Amino acid sequence: MHLDLRQPLNYINIEVLPSSIAENDEFILCYQLNPAQNSSIEPDREQFLGNLVFIGQKTSCITDVNMPAGQYLFVQYRNKQHLSQNQWLDAAIEQQKDGLWERNKLENLLYVRFLHEDGKYVTQIFRTIG
Repeated sequence: MHLDLRQPLNYINIEVLPSSIAENDEFILCYQLNPAQNSSIEPDREQFLGNLVFIGQKTSCITDVNMPAGQYLFVQYRNKQHLSQNQWLDAAIEQQKDGLWERNKLENLLYVRFLHEDGKYVTQIFRTIG
């Protein structure tokens, strides 16, 4: 689905994503995708992710990184736990295939957000659209 994010999501930059995420925590990963895979309808899974731009943690303090307001392809998974890296990577690749099939102009940033909402763990995948 398309999402028009009207306000940026702000975070503080951290070095490592914790191995477990508590109910009150919220984290985001931002990846710059591999340019050779960015527009492929059949990307190479092993080459899909490029550089990790930042890992963010939601706090009420000063923020220094964000997911800017803008247009995104969006998919959300609600479950008893967050998606593993293998699971969200597969979902991001499927999101790219669907986005290209629908003739969206996909940009090279991918955001993966982890939070807890309504008693479920939520993993959200955002892909910037030009």
